[in-house]
Amino acid sequence: MRKFLSTLAIAAAASTFMSSAPALAETANPFKCQPGEKYVMNVMVSGVEYWFPVYEMFKQAGQQFGCETAYTGTPEYDVNKQIASFDQALAQKPAGILVHPMNSDPFIEPINRAIEQGTAVVTFAADSPNSKRVSYITSDNVAEGTYAADAVAESMGGKGEYAVLENPGQDNHDKRVAAFVARMEAKWPDMKLVGRAASNQDPTKAYQAVLSLAQAHPDLGAVFMPEANSAIGAAQAAKEGGGKIKVMLADVNAKILDMIKAGEIFGSVNPNQGMQGYMGFMLLWLAKHPELIDPMNDAKRAGTNAMKVPFVDNGFSIVTKDNADDFYWDKYLKRRGTKGIEE
Repeated sequence: MRKFLSTLAIAAAASTFMSSAPALAETANPFKCQPGEKYVMNVMVSGVEYWFPVYEMFKQAGQQFGCETAYTGTPEYDVNKQIASFDQALAQKPAGILVHPMNSDPFIEPINRAIEQGTAVVTFAADSPNSKRVSYITSDNVAEGTYAADAVAESMGGKGEYAVLENPGQDNHDKRVAAFVARMEAKWPDMKLVGRAASNQDPTKAYQAVLSLAQAHPDLGAVFMPEANSAIGAAQAAKEGGGKIKVMLADVNAKILDMIKAGEIFGSVNPNQGMQGYMGFMLLWLAKHPELIDPMNDAKRAGTNAMKVPFVDNGFSIVTKDNADDFYWDKYLKRRGTKGIEE
């Protein structure tokens, strides 16, 4: 009798579960955007190819959630103009903005104002840590600078002269350069820093700077810069000087890839831009919808966003002659069948 009752109970439970399955299936998926829900990406120097794969995957994540997305920014290397473009995007009352703040402190007020308006904000590649942004996603800039220093020093037998080109005030670039120099000083004492110059992502300034550095220091063996545009000018100057100066950088574009394959550039550390965009969107969407979780912490008591994630590392790749073909933007777009930043 007991066995019969037990069997009956199991059958009843199974019947209840099966009858509720359609109801569960019909429950609305919370991971979907409402009609008109829009997320925006904002950058400075908007024509720089680095941003394009970031937006491509930002856009892909948005499409999977049924959201609208937009690529915004300013073509100039000017923090005031970028803030103006940020404000223009904010005026449209988007659900969230994924922003690369050119400088951290000037963006504190605009980001805080966005948060107060109800627009979620996540920073990427560069941060505004003293703002109320909810999350920050980037590659490890210190690891990038450290790897670049080791690669250059090892290729020179641990001894020689080097210089750096930089963009003072841009957070992620400053970290890469500082890490590069610090690694040389700590691990490679026979590597001597003989010069620094501000190129500010300008190939012409970089070209002139490397020519001047090479003239002042005939034994200059390497130059490092934290971004791609300067490397084009630096590599041209190195080539004209006989090709003895190794050019090492961070980031890539089609021209840089061509020069790496041709042996005119030593190598590059390139952040995983796709994950930066995809996970950047995910962090942003979750920051806009913190009601979806009930965490075991004091977020409610403290009045903070329950989805707050201080830092996410999107990783980076080492680009050499061997794998350069995997990083061309045009080939990537053709494979994906999209129009890139035009969508």
